[in-house]
Amino acid sequence: MQNNTFSTLFVGQNLIKLKEVDSTNNFLKELVSKSEPLAEGTVIMADNQFAGRGQQQSVWQTQAGKNISTSILLKPTFLPLDKQFYLNMAVSLAVNEALSHFIPEGLSIKWPNDVYYRDKKLGGILIENTLTGNTIKAAVIGIGLNVNQLEFAENISQRATSVIQILQTETFLMDIMEKIFIFMEKYYLILRVGKYSILQNDYLGKLYNFGVKALYQNNGAIFEGTISGIEENGRLKVDTIEGLKSFNFKEIEFTHTK
Repeated sequence: MQNNTFSTLFVGQNLIKLKEVDSTNNFLKELVSKSEPLAEGTVIMADNQFAGRGQQQSVWQTQAGKNISTSILLKPTFLPLDKQFYLNMAVSLAVNEALSHFIPEGLSIKWPNDVYYRDKKLGGILIENTLTGNTIKAAVIGIGLNVNQLEFAENISQRATSVIQILQTETFLMDIMEKIFIFMEKYYLILRVGKYSILQNDYLGKLYNFGVKALYQNNGAIFEGTISGIEENGRLKVDTIEGLKSFNFKEIEFTHTK
């Protein structure tokens, strides 16, 4: 379905709405793989996503019709492979800034790209790149946000939150979507012109636990550390009693254990 009601140049101008799908990322990747070219900025939005995925194949649970389950197609062919994580920064910042128009304080980005409100997860981002040689041919940006869901499964209720729990009022999903589209373009254009330092600085400024002593877990061992930065390849830099260490995705866990 073509939709030109958003005040954007390309993100969201081709919006495909689905009632139900296993995963918006899977659906969009399948469309991209077909021979007919798909416009950059194409968005897939589903009322119900019954097999959504998070980082490292973890499951993203969502209540039908209450939340945002969407995927956006970008074509960052200009981005060097060794700078892929800057796309992650741009997308994370876009979602953070979009939400800040509804939730004025308490938002942060939990490395690498979870959306946090205080110490609870508000949403997550999954970026899947398709490579051709040394070029990123396509990037499918999956975004899941808890918006109007009041209750969560018992096993995650202490770690998850939603916009309605924070604001105590429902929010129209398309209002948030439009802000995401607007800020996705903003940060994507910053990425396109190679202003990596802006992305790095802004990302660190929003990073959960940045510069704060906290407890982490690595291979079952709990240690105290302070996040001091992000390497260009996306690894997390943590100052520990044993010196500066860097961790890849899933090598380190945040913990609130005291």
